[in-house]
Amino acid sequence: MTRNPHPEVTERRILAAAKKLFAEKGYDKTSIQDIIDKLGDLSRGAIYHHFKSKEAILERLNTDDWHASQALCDELAKRDDMNAMEKLRSLFANSLEDAAHLALGKATVPFFDDPATFTANMRFWSTELPKNFEPLIEEGQLDGSIPTEYPREVAQLLALLCNYWLMPCFFPATRTQLRYRLQCLATMLDALHAPVFDQHLIDLATDGMMAFAGDGSGSAAEQQDGGGTSPVSDAH
Repeated sequence: MTRNPHPEVTERRILAAAKKLFAEKGYDKTSIQDIIDKLGDLSRGAIYHHFKSKEAILERLNTDDWHASQALCDELAKRDDMNAMEKLRSLFANSLEDAAHLALGKATVPFFDDPATFTANMRFWSTELPKNFEPLIEEGQLDGSIPTEYPREVAQLLALLCNYWLMPCFFPATRTQLRYRLQCLATMLDALHAPVFDQHLIDLATDGMMAFAGDGSGSAAEQQDGGGTSPVSDAH
């Protein structure tokens, strides 16, 4: 049997095809056969040689997405043409405008029904993710753009609330309700002298977070005009 001399190239092709399909069709509606058809020259066996399941492909894509986010943090930290507030807002805007990133996040939502997965993510959001924000907030204390007395606590609030409280899959909301929730978060951060969410970022976050809304978050018309004000108990 001929060995593949460049297995990493094949892996990257599989991941690129899956990422595109997840963004176009959604994770649930994408099959392994769809990935095979997209690639055109790989068999089902070749796919499973590199990834044991569709879930394994998603896990790898999420890992790569996290590494890309880390790289962006490092890149922003080195820039001297932006103050810390501008860097922090840019970090959030990049995530909220990245359709592929949002598609990966939405694909992961159903796995939160597993208590172990949910607990692991909550632990990550509360301990690891704030480490991305805290250095920028401390830099903002020095350059005057984020004059808060609570750099660690603000970092924790950003990590936890943006990944849990703002997510319609956990706290169902219409578009109008979500915007109001974002304005509430902005008010809290303003009071802590860390005004991260300006109107532009509120607009981006409203659009981005609505990608995670489940069927219980209201019809498309309700999400647009604020109807359907009674959220259901479960968004999945």
